[in-house]
Amino acid sequence: MDLRSMFENMGGVAWGVVIVLIVMSVYSIAVMIERFYTYSQATKQSRMYAPEVARFLKLGKIREAIDASRGVTVKHSHLAKVLVVGLQEWQYQQEMGEADKDKEAAVDAAKRAIQRATAVNLSDLKRGLSGLATIGSTAPFVGLFGTTFGIINAFHGMSVTGSGGLGAISAGISEALVTTAFGLFVAVPAVWAYNYFAGRVEGFNVEMDNSSSELLDYFIKKGA
Repeated sequence: MDLRSMFENMGGVAWGVVIVLIVMSVYSIAVMIERFYTYSQATKQSRMYAPEVARFLKLGKIREAIDASRGVTVKHSHLAKVLVVGLQEWQYQQEMGEADKDKEAAVDAAKRAIQRATAVNLSDLKRGLSGLATIGSTAPFVGLFGTTFGIINAFHGMSVTGSGGLGAISAGISEALVTTAFGLFVAVPAVWAYNYFAGRVEGFNVEMDNSSSELLDYFIKKGA
């Protein structure tokens, strides 16, 4: 019983299960590639962005800091997506004169804007991860679904031939082995990838919180 023989002996239900698992695998691989690229770009661009915007803020150049946060070179930066909203809100408060009248209220407005941007950006960073988690948790059960039918076919073969020998049940057992193994083959990488990416997202969240706090401290200290 080699792998080719197993596939040749598979029934319609088993093939249906395998096709579903292939679709799940293709989706999970696509998510892995897209998320890995996005996270790599976010890390790379944020490392370039942070010192640049810090330099503008030290010089009191809010408008230049905003322009630096909008560039094409930082479009994947999670820090730029969050800080630019706070900078824009603070600039608006300055232009309206609110920063001079009530600095605390102006800082609170910038803080709320940053919190909203953080929530939106965090949701975007998590995009696709729920799919990986679902595949990782359900693929083995999809494989077991095929296993169940494989066992049914095995018993059916026994009843037809009236024999309990290996030849009577080999086709059903092959279906069970293939679908179970394929289900695990799809699930394990998805679980690994989900845990890895979830850790990356948590790290991004910490970085966004720290950078936001530093920006708010700047607003409080420097004011208008």
